[in-house]
Amino acid sequence: MTLAPSQIETYHRDGFLIVPGVFAAESLELQSEARRLLTLTALMESNNLRCRWQNHIETGECRFDCFDPVIDMSPVCERVAREPGLTEMVAQLYGEPAHLFKDKLIFKPPGATGYAMHQDFISWENFPESFLTAIVAIDPSDATSGATEVFPGYHQQGYLSPRDGMYHTLEDDKVDLTRGVTLDLQPGDVAFFSGFTPHRSGPNHSDHSRRLLYLSFNADHDGGDIRNAHYEYFHRWLQERYAEYGKTDTYFR
Repeated sequence: MTLAPSQIETYHRDGFLIVPGVFAAESLELQSEARRLLTLTALMESNNLRCRWQNHIETGECRFDCFDPVIDMSPVCERVAREPGLTEMVAQLYGEPAHLFKDKLIFKPPGATGYAMHQDFISWENFPESFLTAIVAIDPSDATSGATEVFPGYHQQGYLSPRDGMYHTLEDDKVDLTRGVTLDLQPGDVAFFSGFTPHRSGPNHSDHSRRLLYLSFNADHDGGDIRNAHYEYFHRWLQERYAEYGKTDTYFR
C-alpha cells in the first residue's frame, strides 16, 4: 500500500484522492461485520452519545444511521482502521507519521437523508488542522445511494466558517456547485479527503444501504496520538449541545 508521487500531488491539488481496491479482500468480512453491528439494538438509544440518527426522506421517520466511535466495539473495523498500510498511505500524504484520530461507521439505509454542505474541521481547542479522512467503502457508493460529493481545490482556502467552536454548514454560494465530484466507490475502495474539503451527500434513493467506514487521522506534529482526548472532549461538547435543548440524561455506552 504505497502511493505514487502523482497520487500525492493530486491529493494536495484537489483535496481528495480515490485509491481503488485497497481493502477488496476484506470487503465481504466488512459487510458481514456491518450486519452484525446492526443487531446491537440495545445500544441504539437516542441518549447514547455513540449513536447518530437521520430522517427518512419521505416519511420523516427518525432512524438509526451511525456508530461513532466504532472500532472499540468491532475487531474487524479496528483491524482495518489500524492497518499499517493504510496508515502509511496517510503518512505519505502528510510527509510525516500519521495517527488515527476518529472513527465511525455510517449505515445510510434506503431512504435516509443526506448531509448538508460542510467541512469536517471544527475550531475546537487542539482540533488538528491536519485532519483528513479515509473512507473505506463497504457497499457500492454512487449518486443514487447518496455518495459523498466533494468540491476540489477549496481546501487550499482553509476553514470557510467562523472559528467559534460550533459546527457550521456552508451556504451553496461558498463553492461553485458545478465543480462537485461524486465519490463513486466499490467495496474495498478508499477515498481520502482533507478536513477543509467542502462536501455533502444526497439522500439514499437506492434499495440498499450505503455503508461507509470513516477513518480520520492527524499528522504527528499536530498533537500526536490524541484520539482518546478527542472523544473525551467531543462527548462533553455533545452533552452541552443536547442540554441546550433540555436533553440532560445522555451517556456513552
